Amino acid sequence: MCDLLNRIWSRPRGEWTRVLRKELPALAEKVTEELRSGFPAFAALLAETGAVAEARRAVEQAMLVALGYQESAERVRRPKDLVVTPLPTAPARREVFAALTGAKDVSDVALAEVARCAGWPVPAYVQAVALASPAEAPQLAAALGDALIGTVDGDTCLLVPDPGTQTRARLEAALRGRAAAVGHAVPAGDTASSLRWARALLALSPGRGGPDTRPAFVDDHLSALLLLQDESLATALSARWLSPLDDLTPRQSERLEVTLLAWLESGGAPEAARVLQVHPQTVRYRLRQIEKLFGPALRDPRTRFELEMALRSRRLMAHVRRYRSRAGRRARAVASTIRPLGMAREARVNGL
Repeated sequence: MCDLLNRIWSRPRGEWTRVLRKELPALAEKVTEELRSGFPAFAALLAETGAVAEARRAVEQAMLVALGYQESAERVRRPKDLVVTPLPTAPARREVFAALTGAKDVSDVALAEVARCAGWPVPAYVQAVALASPAEAPQLAAALGDALIGTVDGDTCLLVPDPGTQTRARLEAALRGRAAAVGHAVPAGDTASSLRWARALLALSPGRGGPDTRPAFVDDHLSALLLLQDESLATALSARWLSPLDDLTPRQSERLEVTLLAWLESGGAPEAARVLQVHPQTVRYRLRQIEKLFGPALRDPRTRFELEMALRSRRLMAHVRRYRSRAGRRARAVASTIRPLGMAREARVNGL
């Protein structure tokens, strides 16, 4: 722009307009190319619509306004041949979803522009929802306040804008009967975190829907997800603190584990007995066995904390293994009922 102005002002005043008209198209083209390389959203817009020439003319018109050679768009009608086509709504919404979930690196300025084209201004807070089935996703998105729809590694997901105090009730009502997991509410810049934990929770939850199925909320399972963040570390934690139980039979070990965890969680033998639905004297007898195995370390608060984490992680990993085993058996059962396409064709050819 400075070079252009220098070339104009170096000429006699009467030649300014002629020089401007000669130089401006080349400069507008250069500015347009800089915008395409610097703003992914702008490049996506032009790639989607093919409106490169229209964009170049729009830049040229904007420069004329800035230099005072033309009135602003609010005061003068655009030429009929000047059409700047915005990014269509559906592709723009996909761009916003990809940017918020970290699938695409987009600057804040570009994101705001694409969000404007999508008719979905970036909210202050977002809450992710992972669905086991894509069925009725558009209806759910509309019911949850114009949520964005997208797919991440095969999972259909929703991004709910500006979750408030009433969002949980709306989510429970809208998702009832469907297998789904709801992430925690986060600032828009941390959307990927909410989506990550929603998908992790969905992977640990039963995949079947039904009239009594309710969505699982990350807020209700924070400690479980934290313990299962790294199964290798969880296994090491269990091995470190629960090794005194290794020489027992599986039945004995299980009884002492559930008793110790109930005692740690409740704080006393009578309370643990109520949780386990056994006589308090039974709990006291088991606690004496536990004290012989673990010794005076049970009196240390840090040890009790570590023991509780180890017991909880072992229980959670057992649950995950059972769930994966059931899922594997269901998958094998479905696969066994599928007839190879070649056999079906051969049967039809032979008239069977």
